[in-house]
Amino acid sequence: MTAFLQLESLTKSFGAVTVADALSYELQKGEALGIIGPNGAGKTSMFNLITGTLQPNSGSVIFDGRDVTRMNAAGRCRAGMARSFQVPQPFSGMTVFENAMIAATQAAGLHGRAAETLCLEVLEQTQMIGKANTLAGGLTLLERKRLELTRALCAKPKLLMLDEIAGGLTEGECRSLVQTIKDIHASGVSIIWIEHVVHALLAVVDRLIVIDFGKKIAEGEPQAIMASPEVQEIYLGIEADA
Repeated sequence: MTAFLQLESLTKSFGAVTVADALSYELQKGEALGIIGPNGAGKTSMFNLITGTLQPNSGSVIFDGRDVTRMNAAGRCRAGMARSFQVPQPFSGMTVFENAMIAATQAAGLHGRAAETLCLEVLEQTQMIGKANTLAGGLTLLERKRLELTRALCAKPKLLMLDEIAGGLTEGECRSLVQTIKDIHASGVSIIWIEHVVHALLAVVDRLIVIDFGKKIAEGEPQAIMASPEVQEIYLGIEADA
């Protein structure tokens, strides 16, 4: 089976700092992949390399059968990639609906009634329809996270990349958001999810990859990966021989 996304020996350095070290893995269509690793491991830089906001020193990104390594971020978005960001930064002076419309028109290339219909459908899916006419600057943290999801989904992605979207939420808020992400995945959208809230991640993903210093350390079934002594030492600070 041809992989939906392939990272092939992706390498990126800033001087002496390497954020991606011959990073290689594959994502199958419809799969949900979790990414964990300590702060500074290169996880967000990896997203930037996938989406085209960073260019690698070497290696390649193959998406949906196309080599997109030299394609710019706008082109990759139009090809079907969308992401959320760790810190939501909506257009605070616009309503939730207007924020969604920007994604639908500029990223998905829709206009008029087609754009409006997509936005309303996505707002229902992300439980933000009741806030459609609320200014984004007045939203709670959970609502801003849901708006991040909304804007990404209004780009009509084939691949949705989530960057620590559960961070800072209460336990109840996290459970609510996880259910929304499960529903999105069930609709057929492929997902790569970077997260420090591991129990949220494990509720959704099919496979887990651990990254440290830009290098893939471990990959496999989520529960087995989390039980690995090497992963516990790197990620959780538990010495392997403890």
